[in-house]
Amino acid sequence: MIGESKFSAYDRIAGTGAPRSTVLFALERFAAEGRAPGLALDLGCGIGRDALTLLARGWRVVGLDQRVEALATLAERAGPHGSRLLLWAQKIEEARLPIADFVIASFSLFLVPPERFATVWAEIRRALRPGGRLALQLLGPRDDWASGPGISVHRAEEVEALVTGLEVEWRQEEESFAVTPRGIGKRWHLWHLVARKPRPSAAFGPE
Repeated sequence: MIGESKFSAYDRIAGTGAPRSTVLFALERFAAEGRAPGLALDLGCGIGRDALTLLARGWRVVGLDQRVEALATLAERAGPHGSRLLLWAQKIEEARLPIADFVIASFSLFLVPPERFATVWAEIRRALRPGGRLALQLLGPRDDWASGPGISVHRAEEVEALVTGLEVEWRQEEESFAVTPRGIGKRWHLWHLVARKPRPSAAFGPE
């Protein structure tokens, strides 16, 4: 296992904690259905805070991040599970995603430029296999970063519109004050979401 001395200061805090609660919740739902591990997309994977847990549970993972150094660290941390890990050095808004059972975007989608967000969201929904799940965070308008350039922000009604047609299994609004991994205090306003893409209705019998 790679030593923590090789992590960046940011990744030592942001990338080595426990998997996000949204990811664990979705994994519990998959397990309750008796679903075998499939293919997961980790958008903004960093050094593997979520991806390593999926690999350990038998999932195949496509990890996407624009930081090449983070992907290299993730590849090393994956160890014997690396044969089930595929890494893409790419921005989320530039990716053509493969069809997957699980799409994770932990604290990454609000970094997609607002003018590109609708296209990215459509691509994520296209890539999600029926019966698959999304686990992600979106930024709300009362967040300290909400007025920053290039930040995508969503009000409650906009979040509702995004998940139209999906089965929302967990939606939690959070407002809190915390210190970021870069050591800066800020007010968070977040939406935590887990949603399932329904399977098509069974066809009616022969006419």
